[in-house]
Amino acid sequence: MSFELRIEPTGQTVAVAEGQTLLDACLRAGVWLPHACCHGLCATCKVRVLCGEVEHGEASPFALMDFERDEGLALACCATLQSDATLEADLDEDPDARVIPVQDFAGTVLAVQRLTPTIVGIRLRLDGVLDFQAGQYINLAIPGVEGRRAFSIASTPLQAREQHEIELQVRRVPGGAGTTWLHEQLQPGMTLNLAGPYGRFFVRRSAARPLLFIAGGSGLSSPLSMVRELLATGAAEPITLVVGQRCREELYAHDELLALAEAHPGLLRYLPVLSHEPEGSAWPGLRGWAHEAARDFFAGDFRGLKAYLCGPPALIEASVATLMQGRLFERDIHTEQFLSAADAQRARSPVFRSV
Repeated sequence: MSFELRIEPTGQTVAVAEGQTLLDACLRAGVWLPHACCHGLCATCKVRVLCGEVEHGEASPFALMDFERDEGLALACCATLQSDATLEADLDEDPDARVIPVQDFAGTVLAVQRLTPTIVGIRLRLDGVLDFQAGQYINLAIPGVEGRRAFSIASTPLQAREQHEIELQVRRVPGGAGTTWLHEQLQPGMTLNLAGPYGRFFVRRSAARPLLFIAGGSGLSSPLSMVRELLATGAAEPITLVVGQRCREELYAHDELLALAEAHPGLLRYLPVLSHEPEGSAWPGLRGWAHEAARDFFAGDFRGLKAYLCGPPALIEASVATLMQGRLFERDIHTEQFLSAADAQRARSPVFRSV
């Protein structure tokens, strides 16, 4: 049994299966709705139901209050249909966004490589072609773990098209059942199920502006895909990649990025910075925080740039504040952060809606 969902103001219609969330149905039909945590906690996917009946599911009473439910609001990541319905959503038109319906894939593990003491690289061969924009992510099903986990794709769309392969970079989260399993149990030859692509984190190439990437931890995976893709497809605008890690042993893809910067002088500038590297070590590079390194490199003036930030919430919040102090504002700052249930319940910025 399925229901018909009409989306205003575009007038698009989507078939929604019984028990399927509004968000999942839309994404699989190639209709993008704003969303973030996908756990009913952050309220990013809030929509207004103009007519029809919905079941609110596990929406948090803090993200969707009782009076909002009475007024016809719902969280698309949790709500399911009980009848045909019409909803109104805040749809952002983006000339650089491609319409790529979410699909399901099975992936055979080709390799599991330890990149740092806390991050492993996982290479998967898929049973089909995953079409995506560099910077997007997949949702991975992990055996014995409830729900799915989001991981950015570090490889390029060209690799996925030609070799049916993708690369993931997974940081072990202390106490995290999913990442612990991937670090301790995953072996070559195993099969994992996944769905994608997801996300609106991709390069706005039509802007034709110099690019600044700031990344930290395994948040390097999305910018790595984006930089690889830009260089492979003949980018013309200068690229600055600032990578913040705690210490030298946590700094991965370093040799590759040094080689890319050497091969593209004047186009790619790579700035690795370490925040907790021991005093007196042999590290010859920058020390401190990524947002501070970016501020110093650009002398505190970020006007005319397009910035892309990916990593833990603290890095993104500090970077946003630094960029805005340097006269770069929301329309030119793009972020990607994966929210756990705990993260999603944190207060969100009142001045920057994507943080």
